[in-house]
Amino acid sequence: MAEEIEWFAEKMEQSVQEELDHNTRRKLAKEMLKSQALDNFLATKFVTVKRYGGEGAESMMGFFMEFLSTSAKAGVEEVIMCMPHRGRLNLLIGMLQFPPAKLFRKLKGISEFPEHVKATGDVPSHFTSSVDLTINSKIIHVTMLPGPSHLEAANPVSMGKTRARNQSLRQGEYQTQSIQGDHSAEWSDKVLNLQVHGDAAFVGQGVNQEMLELSTVPHFEVGGSVHLVVNNQLGFTTPADRGRSSRYCTDLAKITSAPVIHVNGDFPEMVVKATRIACEYQRKFRKDVFVDLNCYRQWGHNELDDPTLTNPGIYNIIQARRTVPDMYADLLVNEGVMTKEEVEGIVAEHSEWLNGILKSMDTYIPQESFLQKHWSGIQQADAAVTVWDTGTHLDLLRYVGMKSVAYPKEFNIHPHLLKTHITARLNKMSTGSKIDWATAEALAIGSLLYQGFNVRISGQDVGRGTFSHRHIMLVDQKSNEMYIPLNSLIDGQTAYLEVANSILSEEAVLAFEYGMSIENPNNLIIWEAQFGDFFNGAQIPIDTYIASGESKYNTWMMCSGLTMLLPHGYDGAGPEHSSCRIERFLQLSDSNESKPDGDDVNIHIANPTTPAQYFHLLRKQVIQNYRKPLILVMPKTLLRSPEATSSLTDMGPQTTFTPVIGDHVKADSNVQRVIFVSGKHYYALDKKRKALDAKDVALVRVEGLAPFPTLSLQEEVAKYRNAKIFIWSQEEHQNMGAWNYVRPRFENLIGRKLKYAGRGPLATPAVGIGQLHQKEAELVTIQPFTIH
Repeated sequence: MAEEIEWFAEKMEQSVQEELDHNTRRKLAKEMLKSQALDNFLATKFVTVKRYGGEGAESMMGFFMEFLSTSAKAGVEEVIMCMPHRGRLNLLIGMLQFPPAKLFRKLKGISEFPEHVKATGDVPSHFTSSVDLTINSKIIHVTMLPGPSHLEAANPVSMGKTRARNQSLRQGEYQTQSIQGDHSAEWSDKVLNLQVHGDAAFVGQGVNQEMLELSTVPHFEVGGSVHLVVNNQLGFTTPADRGRSSRYCTDLAKITSAPVIHVNGDFPEMVVKATRIACEYQRKFRKDVFVDLNCYRQWGHNELDDPTLTNPGIYNIIQARRTVPDMYADLLVNEGVMTKEEVEGIVAEHSEWLNGILKSMDTYIPQESFLQKHWSGIQQADAAVTVWDTGTHLDLLRYVGMKSVAYPKEFNIHPHLLKTHITARLNKMSTGSKIDWATAEALAIGSLLYQGFNVRISGQDVGRGTFSHRHIMLVDQKSNEMYIPLNSLIDGQTAYLEVANSILSEEAVLAFEYGMSIENPNNLIIWEAQFGDFFNGAQIPIDTYIASGESKYNTWMMCSGLTMLLPHGYDGAGPEHSSCRIERFLQLSDSNESKPDGDDVNIHIANPTTPAQYFHLLRKQVIQNYRKPLILVMPKTLLRSPEATSSLTDMGPQTTFTPVIGDHVKADSNVQRVIFVSGKHYYALDKKRKALDAKDVALVRVEGLAPFPTLSLQEEVAKYRNAKIFIWSQEEHQNMGAWNYVRPRFENLIGRKLKYAGRGPLATPAVGIGQLHQKEAELVTIQPFTIH
């Protein structure tokens, strides 16, 4: 810290004395004048459209100008950035070569996509770009990620994609092939993360505390991000004294002792100097650094909003003053650096250019950039159903299983693990039977590593597992050193497992993993909730990215194969920790209740009942030629249940995930009652059927919920020609679970009306009284066999 303070003091003294050269000053004036000209042009041509312009904050263009220049000089080859809506279009069109015609079409209500592309699009202020820029004779690639209207949600996404880019380039921690979270590894000289914030949003949105707390945690750090806070001194219409309790909007940076450089936006040259210091600091110390740009907002929250209704005092001042670009241009004219004619020429030329594009925009043809570069082998999912062979050779499975519990001779293993985990797994590999969930998971991950796919699993205590079942990461009982057996799978291993035990966060961590997933299709990215319902702390990234990202941002490589593991099951744990709220994900699905889905639904949702099914679902995520987020309803009590096991042959060649598992016990002609069930509840019903000796009852497991397995269910129902009663049975309450999702699909697609068997409606996911839970459990188990 002392070294950093001394470095800052020296840099500040130098910066005060240094003068910007005339070329830099002219370029600075030009960028600000262009930004102002764009806003004036849009205000004239699109009077009733919100654009969230950069007026009042034009000196941010000086920040971007210097940031890109300094980064290019330092050898940075890629910048991955996120930015809220304010000034976004100014940067896109002014510096990132975004085609204005695409914007103009959008402002006129015309799609920004080619006609054949399946996408719903988003608002103009969320536009994004991925472009090569030539700066100082060097090429630097800039990726601006889409940012939803939930401000600051994009920040951890940008960090995740930055880290994943390091992985693709074998930079940073990924230089050390063991992926153990090596703090001594040099961070990438090639990739840099830039985050732009609003003042009120930065201090008000809790995701920023989570994001900063991730910044130096192993498996999440990106070598320091550069942050720009565009400080309007207003949040929507709320003044600063009511928008926070801290003195500065950047006081959150104190969490990690990140330096903050406060600069007055009325002095653009000081903005350039502050940016230069920040960039040089980040490159030298590889830590987060902030530039707090104090500026103002020319209009209200948007250009159609009258700010004097709520902020008359500050807007009396704003409306009486000249703009920053005009004041700076006058300064340069007075000093003889530019002429008045040059200034007027810049504005006229840019306005004429925009006007010419507007007049000819009908000739503009949107370009398809879907899944380019390293996503070139990936396609959009088809409307047909494809069966993917996700099984693999039995010898490989045995080998992976044995290697998954191998450890160095000098390693001090926990004696309990030696017996219950290591020896037990070796026995399973020997017999090829009683494969449990943790073993099936290790076999899936290990076989993917063997095939060259990287795997990352993230969440709270995922190395051990919430239920102490996984132990995919071993801890030496004397040295506390961590060892990941699957990273020593074979000599010359090229793909690795990253076990990222996360901070106690859901929103930032899940958003981070989403960012990891959109970088490279050959990485299986898994996030596990400690309990299924913990996902609700991450509802914003689920709604704005995971469920809708491909549809909104189709042409910017926003496909994701992120896999979410959500432990679920009614075991008497009370209102929390019982339900992963399957109903919410089913509601987010765009599955069609009137025609078959095929594979093309926005998210895939499954509730598997066997370890082999889980094995196939994990492998399918990267074996298939498209990418979709996968929501897996995962077990708790079944993790060690002797009934819920599989054999190695269930994962062998020519095996695959089965969306519907029929009842192979009963003769079809004798069946009078067919009970459909999904997930863990199947085992309770099967036990009850045996106890009742109900020979005329068939149990059909619906393992895949979205896409809805129409064809498989039609084939299954056709077997039971003599059946009179068809029932949907679930342990969740009637207003929860899959009931309201499957009912119309069974009626419309399968041609069967279902009776409901399960708990009644309730305000909470589960009861909190043990005796009441037991009564409910008995009721929902007997009910499907008795209702008529």
